[in-house]
Amino acid sequence: MFARIGRLFLIKTRPEAFMVIYALATGAAERGKVYLDLYPGVGGKLLFAACMGTVVMAGAKIIDCIGHEKRLATAKPE
Repeated sequence: MFARIGRLFLIKTRPEAFMVIYALATGAAERGKVYLDLYPGVGGKLLFAACMGTVVMAGAKIIDCIGHEKRLATAKPE
């Protein structure tokens, strides 16, 4: 039963990955807006940029891992 529930949390296709990345970006933008309010000036802008940068890095890793898993699935075992 836990295996069936666990499969719901796996990202298997690119559209699923893009939906997860969109959700991450939405949350990071909201957090960045809070930083801009709390820390006016350069500090808030740097924290906002850090929030958005982490989404870019995480998104790239998610998409890369999907491609890697597909290559492993199609590779012939020796």
